[in-house]
Amino acid sequence: MSLLVKQEVLKTTTMGAAGQGQAWDQGGRDALVITVSNGGPWGDWTWPDMCPKGSYASGISFKVETPQGVMEGDTALNRIRLHCSHSRNPSGGYMAEPQSGRWGHWSEVCWCPHRGRLVGFALRVQAPQRGLLSDEVAATSARFACSNGHILEGSGSTWGQWGSWSPQCPSAVCGIQTRQEPARGLKGADTALNDLRLFCCL
Repeated sequence: MSLLVKQEVLKTTTMGAAGQGQAWDQGGRDALVITVSNGGPWGDWTWPDMCPKGSYASGISFKVETPQGVMEGDTALNRIRLHCSHSRNPSGGYMAEPQSGRWGHWSEVCWCPHRGRLVGFALRVQAPQRGLLSDEVAATSARFACSNGHILEGSGSTWGQWGSWSPQCPSAVCGIQTRQEPARGLKGADTALNDLRLFCCL
């Protein structure tokens, strides 16, 4: 069964790198928001982080926690980082990354080949388990489509199901926003990253 996707247009006010909490303003960027409908239900949306004006996302990296075993809770996909590049410097240089989960290790950067840019994404998500002893995980992996047709896939877990692809950007991805559940400690299972939105600069 296909999943519904939605698009909306808004003007964003950009922020600085994750964790620094300092705003940087380029006068706002008109952006198209692309989403999927199978994201996890927990947590709050972070503040968006945007590529610098004139640059777009051409690479991606993932922070993933490996399976912790029967006696420990799992969080799987914790963070996603965009690697922004300019046409004059396709190797990148700026990373757009919202506030994110603290567990796991970073992957190597995956780049769109032949100077391609990111244009869409899909999420693999474990549906809510609802059981008393169940370990909730939420988002477990992600795929990103490049403008040249190449697909970049994260090193996440195999739990959950893939949802449908988001709509594709008419130009390229230039920003990211994630839905994150903060660490819960002894109060329950941690899920970290639940959902994702990407911004397409027009």
